Amino acid sequence: MEQIKTKIENGDCLKVLKQYPDNFFNLIVTSPPYADSRSKTYGGIKPNVYVEWFLPRAKEFLRVLKPDGTFILNIKEKAVNGERHTYVIELILALREQGWFWTEEYVWHKKNCFPGKWPNRFRDAWERCLQFNKSKKFNMYQEEVMVPMGDWAKTRLKKLSNTDRTRDESKVKSGFGKNISNWIGREMAYPTNVLHFATECYNKNHSAVFPKSLPEWFIKLFTKKYDWVLDPFVGSGTTAEVAQSLHRNSVGIDVLPEYCELAKKSTAHYQYKICEDQAEYETNKQRKNSGVC
Repeated sequence: MEQIKTKIENGDCLKVLKQYPDNFFNLIVTSPPYADSRSKTYGGIKPNVYVEWFLPRAKEFLRVLKPDGTFILNIKEKAVNGERHTYVIELILALREQGWFWTEEYVWHKKNCFPGKWPNRFRDAWERCLQFNKSKKFNMYQEEVMVPMGDWAKTRLKKLSNTDRTRDESKVKSGFGKNISNWIGREMAYPTNVLHFATECYNKNHSAVFPKSLPEWFIKLFTKKYDWVLDPFVGSGTTAEVAQSLHRNSVGIDVLPEYCELAKKSTAHYQYKICEDQAEYETNKQRKNSGVC
């Protein structure tokens, strides 16, 4: 088994990434500090200067990402003076001007979002996961994230009408149509761009941890084993930890040394486990060969 490489670096990703060559990473997946959030840990970047703060770092992301790689940005607007601030929308437009293709937008539906009550809005149960690419052609392994068809197929496909066996065009002339018989014999289907993941119930001594299932989904979708994954705002190390478990190499960067220590601890377990499994395999192999001899 090829050894998995994991590197946790302390510092501002704007400076740390200078030491990495062009076109190095296959995937960048991260959740940076949101505007005005985590002021006690990350300083709380103001919404009006968020784009100005982020763009120099995004320029480095663009440089170190491979031409067929993908950049996933988990981010969410905040309310200021009773209305949603536009810094995320402004950032999207600025990234396009910088040279990124805004390929897709995934919605992370937080199934167990925080309870609460506000006079002018409901609970926030979703966040954006924005997909950017350097070109319109990029690596994507859709079969790796397929989902079971579900119980509906057992009854719906049991008895098909004549209409179900041909392409049924939309009655409102929208141009859309469907052929139900195409689903016969299928056990798996492609997912939608709405991702239903629960938030983490523990904070790992970090002020904002996203669930392992979120980076895991994107790592499976956009990388293969031994590819390189970057999280420039790695926090407690969730992305690096998941990358290790999926046999991907990774680099995690964080400006706070205490979070880097957490990330190193969370990834140390996987490093030991992989080495242990490999050693055990080699020992068993030697024993078998010795027996044959």
